[in-house]
Amino acid sequence: MVLMLTVHPSRKADLLTDHSMRISPNVLAKDYTDVFGNVCTRLVAPAGRIEIRTEFIIKDSGLPDAVAPNAPQVPLHELPDSALMYLLGSRYCDTQKLSDLAWSTFGHVDGGWQRVQAICDYVHDRIQFGYRFARSDRTASEGHQERIGVCRDFAHLAVALCRCVNIPARYCTGYLGDIGVPLDPAPMDFSAWFEAYIGGRWYTFDARHNHPRIGRIVIARGRDAADVAISTMFGPTELAHFSVLTEEILSDGTSRQPEMKSDRETGLVAV
Repeated sequence: MVLMLTVHPSRKADLLTDHSMRISPNVLAKDYTDVFGNVCTRLVAPAGRIEIRTEFIIKDSGLPDAVAPNAPQVPLHELPDSALMYLLGSRYCDTQKLSDLAWSTFGHVDGGWQRVQAICDYVHDRIQFGYRFARSDRTASEGHQERIGVCRDFAHLAVALCRCVNIPARYCTGYLGDIGVPLDPAPMDFSAWFEAYIGGRWYTFDARHNHPRIGRIVIARGRDAADVAISTMFGPTELAHFSVLTEEILSDGTSRQPEMKSDRETGLVAV
C-alpha cells in the first residue's frame, strides 16, 4: 500500500502536535518524497483487517484564500520550467477534448485571475455536486458531459480548462473543515481544489465552493487525482470503514462541532 495522509511539507512548521500514523496491526512503514514533493508512506499490509489512523492539531492563519483580481496571466515564454508540466494533459484532465470549448468560452476574458475565476464560475454552475455521483474513473470531459460529480470532478474540469487556455493548473487534496461557514450536517471527507499559476505565483481556487475558504490544509499536489490518491493498493482490498473529522479548536480549547454524523463508507482513514 502507498498512502498520502501526511500534511504537505510546506505546512510542517505549523504542526502543534505530533503527526504520525498509527497502524494496527503494527507493521513496518516507511516515508518517502515523491516527484511532486509530497510525503508518501509505503507498507506491506498483512492479510486480514488493517486500521490506519492519524490525529493532530495544526495552526492556521485564520485568513481566507488569497484573492488577487489584478493578477495577470503569465506569457508562455516567461513561465518557470517547473510550471510547464501543469500545462499538459494528464490522466483525468483530457485537455485535447476540451480545448475548443475552452477557447470559445474563455478566450475573450482578459487577465489571468479573471479568466480563472470565469472558469470556476462556469464549472460551479455546470456540475451538480453529490456524493452519490462519485466515480473514480471520470475524466474532466466526462464530468463536463455528465454534469454531475464530487469535488475532484470540479477540480479536474477547472484544471483542464485552465491548461487549455495556457494557464498552468495543478490538483490539490487535503483537509477543509466548516470554518467560517455554516456547519454541514453531512459526513466530512477529504477535499479537492486546485491552484493556478498567475501573477508569478500559485493561487488557490475552488470550483466546487467558489468562494474563499478558511483553514485549507494541503496534503498533496499533482497533475490530477491519480498523482495524489489518499491510498493506492497493489492487490485485492475491501474498504470496511472511513471517517474524516476536521474541526476548529476555539480559544477555550473546545471544538466547534455539528450534531452527531453518521459515517459514510467511502474511504480509508480516520483523522
